[in-house]
Amino acid sequence: MTESEVMAACGEDGIRGMVAAFYRRVREDEIIGPMYPDDDWEGAEERLAEFLLFRLGASQKYIETRGHPRLRMRHVTFRIGVAERDRWLELMTGAMEETEVPASAREFLDPFFAQVADFMRNQHG
Repeated sequence: MTESEVMAACGEDGIRGMVAAFYRRVREDEIIGPMYPDDDWEGAEERLAEFLLFRLGASQKYIETRGHPRLRMRHVTFRIGVAERDRWLELMTGAMEETEVPASAREFLDPFFAQVADFMRNQHG
């Protein structure tokens, strides 16, 4: 499956719905939740949605407003180890299940999210 096929299967509303479901989980999570400032939940949700839409070829808004993603640099101030990576994936998987992301799109998204989450690790072990 390609990025454009994921967008065809999910649509922008589907991606935004998945991200909203993810952040509902993050707000309540004891591992990931404390990494987010209390006054920027909406901003964080919008940035992830825009990043995903950019990465899936649906929009250039993320690049136009934030520039190159530089994901590791933007997250370097957070301690991200195996537990944080695994929880992030668990919450995203739950969000995809809740919003019924099609199995065909999951074939692309599951390994993509696993790769990105592992790439974000800055703590060993």
